[in-house]
Amino acid sequence: MSGGVRTIGVDVGPTNTDGALLAGDVPVATVKVPSAGDPVESVRTAVAALMREAPRGPRAAHVAIGLRTAAHAVTRRAGLTRVGVLRIGGPVSDAVPPLAQWPADLRTAVHAGSAMVDGGAGLTRADAVALDRDAVARFAGALAGRCDAFAVTGVFSPIDDTQEHEAAEIIRREVGTDAFVGLSAGSGGLGLIERENGTVLDAALSRHTRALADALTAALGALGLSSATVLVARGDGTLTSLEYLRLHPGLALGSGPAGTLRGAGLLTGLADAVVADVGARRIRVGVLAGGFPQESRPGVVIGGVPVSFPMPDLIRVPADDPDAFEEAVDRMQPGAARLPLVVVGGGSAASAAGSAPAADIVLPEHGLVAGAFGAALSPVGGAYEQLVRTGEAGEAHAVDEVREGARRSAVRAGADPRRVVVLPVERVPVPYLPGPAFSLRARAVGPPSPL
Repeated sequence: MSGGVRTIGVDVGPTNTDGALLAGDVPVATVKVPSAGDPVESVRTAVAALMREAPRGPRAAHVAIGLRTAAHAVTRRAGLTRVGVLRIGGPVSDAVPPLAQWPADLRTAVHAGSAMVDGGAGLTRADAVALDRDAVARFAGALAGRCDAFAVTGVFSPIDDTQEHEAAEIIRREVGTDAFVGLSAGSGGLGLIERENGTVLDAALSRHTRALADALTAALGALGLSSATVLVARGDGTLTSLEYLRLHPGLALGSGPAGTLRGAGLLTGLADAVVADVGARRIRVGVLAGGFPQESRPGVVIGGVPVSFPMPDLIRVPADDPDAFEEAVDRMQPGAARLPLVVVGGGSAASAAGSAPAADIVLPEHGLVAGAFGAALSPVGGAYEQLVRTGEAGEAHAVDEVREGARRSAVRAGADPRRVVVLPVERVPVPYLPGPAFSLRARAVGPPSPL
């Protein structure tokens, strides 16, 4: 038996749920079981099957899961919490009211009330406007007892999020400390509408996520895994702890596809590739870049709502349409120098590979359960983004701040603080702001904490 920490990876799909038990990075057992209507029952069934396949040896220290429940809740308008939406910015931000562009049925399911109040950071300290604390208190008081989730968005909170935290304290004082209060500064992204939408979806998914986390913990505990760390795949190809997911439920959007892309790369040793995930009814085509899913930024839409969450860039085509499949692969190729095509998934992967356009085609061993491998072997991740207006003299300090913010985010998400690695910082000019302005974004990854 190979050494190394035992890890279980599970990928809950619409038709089947895949599982993999690994010792270090060596497979010990794999399973594919029919998905149940309840995703927690699907996880329980797959983990129980793995434990029957490999009953000897130490219990798994980590269980990592790829889920699609958050996306399904949004697209089906099911299990969502009604949200009070607060925007801080006054007249400068009232051109498009909160949720104005949402589909009517989703807005009806989520919207408990909204307000736009004076306040907000500015591009400079001189531009800042004091928060209208009384208006915040009146808004929260009017919704007390009518909703238990709130979303707070400040116009320039990526520069300074102080007023978002101040508003959260007022809301909790008015409605109770058990209320979920999502803050946009932690959700990433600079665009006001996308950032606000993502924060509202975070709040709308809060009750759903709490129930899911409690049920997963109970189900795995009943299987003798109460001491295992439970992690969930997130849309950028990393993992997060259940505890952190309770604070940021939207991180699980894109969970399953991201894990499958990661698994395809890990099973082949390829850091850069086009990946086709073949299902029973459709094929999803994405790209691995540097070992992680190529993100669809900007312009991600969930349930008809543009958001700022990191999500894999995917093209979905019918599984029985070879022409559409060929076109999707061609569109995902980054240039004339074609990347290998990795074909995975529980559908007819071999058949799909036979109809693929000319390329180096790879059908990896264990490709039928690539999503489970991606979940089991992905690192815990964190990210931090900041809008910066400064000359070159202050940029080095800003880069250090962003790197440290990403490291802290990864640790809060469950990474081992002793082994976190910060990836290169992205610097993107923001041309529509006056003066020298740019966005700094850093990502950090590390193995799950042993604690």
